[in-house]
Amino acid sequence: MASLANVPYILGPPNTHHKPHNNINNNNNNNNFKSLCHHFPFHRNIWWVSATTVTPKRNSSTITCFAANKPSSSTEISSTTRIRSEVLTPFRSVRMFFYLAFIASGALGGFIATTQLIAALTNSSKTADIPEMLKGLGIDIGAVSLFAFLYYRENNAKNLQMARLSREESLSNLKLRVDQKRIIPVSSLRGIARLVICAGPASFILESFRLSEPFTESLLDRGVLVVPFPTDGSLPGFEIEENEETKEITTKRKRLWQLAPVYTSEWSKWLAEQKKLAGVPSESPVYLSLRLDGRVRGSGVGYPPWNAFVAQLPPVKGIWSGILDGMDGRVL
Repeated sequence: MASLANVPYILGPPNTHHKPHNNINNNNNNNNFKSLCHHFPFHRNIWWVSATTVTPKRNSSTITCFAANKPSSSTEISSTTRIRSEVLTPFRSVRMFFYLAFIASGALGGFIATTQLIAALTNSSKTADIPEMLKGLGIDIGAVSLFAFLYYRENNAKNLQMARLSREESLSNLKLRVDQKRIIPVSSLRGIARLVICAGPASFILESFRLSEPFTESLLDRGVLVVPFPTDGSLPGFEIEENEETKEITTKRKRLWQLAPVYTSEWSKWLAEQKKLAGVPSESPVYLSLRLDGRVRGSGVGYPPWNAFVAQLPPVKGIWSGILDGMDGRVL
């Protein structure tokens, strides 16, 4: 009796005739990670287009990632980023104002002391006042130097914070494809999922996919969703063996890897900035782990530490979900 041929599931190209829209409800953060599956049911996901006839006991499927291109946008710091910076450090502007005021005051005092010193040097009757003038000039120079250093350090911290917040805002505006009818920004998943971005060649993506298999259920319990981003232009295909015994785990595997980036130029630009700031070679495969609030909590070169994610991240549902919502790690 001839067996039926298995044809892989292929993740098809984006529908350019379909206008992307955003219909995720973020108003209730108590709709934890599993509500994502209600909003984005993977069993209707057009990415896995079945072109197969299945044997009664077993079939195999392939998931192929795809992305679309879009022209890059401006990287200017937005008003939203500036407001967030003010909220996070409300007294920084006040400190910087007083530093400038003290610098101006010290500079003025130093200028006056310098003129008096010059006059004393040219007038022998004021020679006795020179030590006192030198003392005052030294104090003024020291004050200007001190407050200039404090202002420089504060300004550097401000610039670093603005750059980080700007990158976070750019990340939140990047687009993800959930299914052929739904494209959403990364910000739509705040409070719902912890994204792990795997960026590298197709072989790196496939190996990351394989290494994540033993932790699939635990990662989903912690709200983790993976965003594979092939940097070499190759479209990786994920082989998933299906049969009646592994049907449940196969479903969870597809759910874990259901997202795909769109507008690759925007993703490539953002990743290049991250690598440059971290001093990582542009060709190195990397991973980035995001917190529930959408900020970067960890990154590194090489494969994602799936076991560490399971050990460090609290579940998104259960008795500890509300208490441990902020225990995602520090922001990088």
